[in-house]
Amino acid sequence: MVVTKESIIGDVLDAAPATAQFFFEIGMHCLGCPSARGESIADACMVHGTDADALVKKLNDFLSK
Repeated sequence: MVVTKESIIGDVLDAAPATAQFFFEIGMHCLGCPSARGESIADACMVHGTDADALVKKLNDFLSK
């Protein structure tokens, strides 16, 4: 799986539940909420005031291992 800023958070979590740690690190503690699971990474990062590119890089680095 390759994650992009347009990837849906729920899809990422379903494919790789261990990625939740990276969302928690940047303050996204609402991962169980249906609306959060349906958001793109870009939208969620915008709401939480974080860098979507940095999160995508962390996720892809983790998933490539």
